[in-house]
Amino acid sequence: MNTRQQGFSRRAALQLVGAGGVGAVLAGCAGPGSTGGSTSTGAASISGEASGDISFAHWRAEDKQVFDDLIKKFAATTPDVSVRQDISPSNDYQSSALQRIRGGSVGDVFVAFRGAQFVDMVEAGLYTDVSNQDFVQNFDPALIEAGKQDDTQFGYPYQVVFNMPVTNADLVSKAGGGSAPKDWDGFLGLCDDLKSQGVVPIAWPGGDPGNAGQLFNAMVMNNAPSDDMCTKIESGEYKCTDDWFLTTLQQYVQLKPYFQDNATGTAVEPCQQIFATKKAAMLATGSYHIAAVRALGAEFDMDLIAPITVSADEAKYEGIYNATFVLGVNSASKNQAAALAWLEYLSTPEVAGVYANGTSQNVTVKDVEYTNPDLKAIAPWLTRKTLLAPRFQFNNLDIRTAVEGACIAVVGGKSPDAAAAEAQRVVDQQRGQ
Repeated sequence: MNTRQQGFSRRAALQLVGAGGVGAVLAGCAGPGSTGGSTSTGAASISGEASGDISFAHWRAEDKQVFDDLIKKFAATTPDVSVRQDISPSNDYQSSALQRIRGGSVGDVFVAFRGAQFVDMVEAGLYTDVSNQDFVQNFDPALIEAGKQDDTQFGYPYQVVFNMPVTNADLVSKAGGGSAPKDWDGFLGLCDDLKSQGVVPIAWPGGDPGNAGQLFNAMVMNNAPSDDMCTKIESGEYKCTDDWFLTTLQQYVQLKPYFQDNATGTAVEPCQQIFATKKAAMLATGSYHIAAVRALGAEFDMDLIAPITVSADEAKYEGIYNATFVLGVNSASKNQAAALAWLEYLSTPEVAGVYANGTSQNVTVKDVEYTNPDLKAIAPWLTRKTLLAPRFQFNNLDIRTAVEGACIAVVGGKSPDAAAAEAQRVVDQQRGQ
């Protein structure tokens, strides 16, 4: 499978639909990467009447109410099927979902993060082949490539998210003179202006590796020699001690004065809180946290920004996006027809629109009408030059943890050279060298 991570630009946006002409149809989405081995699957066709109790396993606790509402509506149209949500924190889901779902008692329908988790779940035989389902036509084909392995559609990515800092648009606009920085000096200057106004420029959850790593996407997108930089670190072609990665670590050091105090020990919830209360101008996670910030009472306009770590003429990309939350049917489920019915229901444009507008998340389903003001605000990013989130190129999570951990380590005080060398030792060990 082609592991090259592609960006999309204005020419790659196929259409913009919905209220005010806003939509979320993107192009150029690459798959999760080659596994280099055989794949065992639950590829038997799904048949029979949709009935029974099913579990929907995922990590989006902030979406629980929206899914509860959709479950009630689904019950009205499919009374023989009942759906319960089994929700785990994202870090727990990343580490233990495969084991929990394998037996079939949890996760008749389940999701996976794009990349390593999806690859592992396919190879473990958890996903059922859903390639030939009629409702595949409800999805933008470019955006569900991340749910394929060896040309088989095992899952349907449901979310299109921007894994880059969310901003308080008013604070950032006033400090930046109304335009986003186009180079590294400009970004540091913006942070200086924000700090002089008495706010934390960047709330960064350095104590939560899963969320801390989102900033990594933007920090490497223009520094790296190629778009598949993380694939090449894992393969050994690139090293953490290479100049481009050392430059990235040095830039993390430059950002340290602009993070909140004790940044490497801060979880994501406190970061959301200081951002929601206007004490921080940026939340360095992604658009997937907009709804959570709104739930904390934030009433200001939000936008997105990514640090441009090079000069303006060297910048290839403006930001980061991802197609993830890969929906699938458990091969061990005793109620596969019911599970498939729930998945089909989620794929309809009307239902996907309720989910999108209720959670401030763009979706991969075509012809969705977006009415959510936050989705309208970030709609321009759908047509900008953005890179498919590179951190999910890693198939070995120990390597990803080591590489991203080097970024956390330098904010904590370790020298870039020492942090890079330590990360490379882990990479070498994992590669058997």
